[in-house]
Amino acid sequence: MSSPTTERPVLYSYFRSSCSWRVRIALNLKKIDYECRPINLLKSEQRSEEYLKIQPSGFVPAYIDNTTGKTLSQSISILEYLDDIYPEHSLLPKDPLDRATVRALVQTIAMDIQPIANLRILNYVGEDKKAEWAAHFLAEGFKVLEAMLAKTAGTYAFGDSITMADLCIVPQVYNGVRFGVDMSAFPIISRINRSLGELPEFEAAHPSRQIDCPADLK
Repeated sequence: MSSPTTERPVLYSYFRSSCSWRVRIALNLKKIDYECRPINLLKSEQRSEEYLKIQPSGFVPAYIDNTTGKTLSQSISILEYLDDIYPEHSLLPKDPLDRATVRALVQTIAMDIQPIANLRILNYVGEDKKAEWAAHFLAEGFKVLEAMLAKTAGTYAFGDSITMADLCIVPQVYNGVRFGVDMSAFPIISRINRSLGELPEFEAAHPSRQIDCPADLK
């Protein structure tokens, strides 16, 4: 694992990580040229001594800002940082109430739904139960999100502009499908996901388009 360059920001990522995926979308939307450095979670590369020096929690993503050399962790914090320093294609509305509403959608996904499908959680649950466990709790979370989106959605999660909430929805739907959730029960989420999936910035961030995606999943 070589040291980061100063020419481009560096994103330590895993192709199927929801958190890494969110950041990839943001970087694409903001036209930021970055270097992707894969961390294979299935091979426990996140626990290597070298990576733990970069990211003490061993989680992905880790983002190294090329202008400061500082390492950032936690995907939502990285998204907020990117939105602050690259204001083009803002991911949060300007109105304080609207910003709070978008953040509520984001946190519903990032804090209440997504952690259930984390590899370390599913490994602890065990091979026999992990698919059932994940499908149950993902569906429970989608019920809440669907109700929230019924009040906020336009073309996308909050009106007709792409926000941070949309960056979180797409990876979560992928997880839902992966674990057998009947996404037809959530028509608003499914419609938004289809619309976003047609955008080139979202297509380019898809796991199947990543350099560390196994050939059989492309």
